[in-house]
Amino acid sequence: MNKLLATLIAGVFASAAYAQTTPAVNADVAKEQANANKDIAKAESKEAKKAAEADKDVAKAQAKADEKKAKAHAKVDKEHAKAAEKVAKADPEDKLKAEAKGDKNVAEANAKAAKVDAKQDAKVAKEMAEANKDKAQAAAKTAEVKGKAAADVKAEAAKH
Repeated sequence: MNKLLATLIAGVFASAAYAQTTPAVNADVAKEQANANKDIAKAESKEAKKAAEADKDVAKAQAKADEKKAKAHAKVDKEHAKAAEKVAKADPEDKLKAEAKGDKNVAEANAKAAKVDAKQDAKVAKEMAEANKDKAQAAAKTAEVKGKAAADVKAEAAKH
């Protein structure tokens, strides 16, 4: 009976001692968790900012490319109109020659426009690739911060 009573009393003291240290342990862990959440929020904010900047750069490149493409296609349309006008003004015996020359000029303008299109599409693709790289790096950095924060919280909990 004495052993049982001694065990119960020891159990009560152990529970009381644990109960007294638990709030301090929980406070330290909670503090570390708050710091971790703050670091994670900061990293996510940086990631979102980087993604927004990358998207802005892509949109800017796309707008510039569209403008250059439009100019090139306007030149093609102008060349078509010029050729049609020359054919209309040409004498009946010179119409075939004027059509041939106009077709040649139109073909050259179409080729130049195609080159401009290809070049501008490549620039936009390059900008998109760069944006995707920046976004991936930012996401990796955020994941790193999250992992470190989780490890710090576990380390703090393990101390106690």
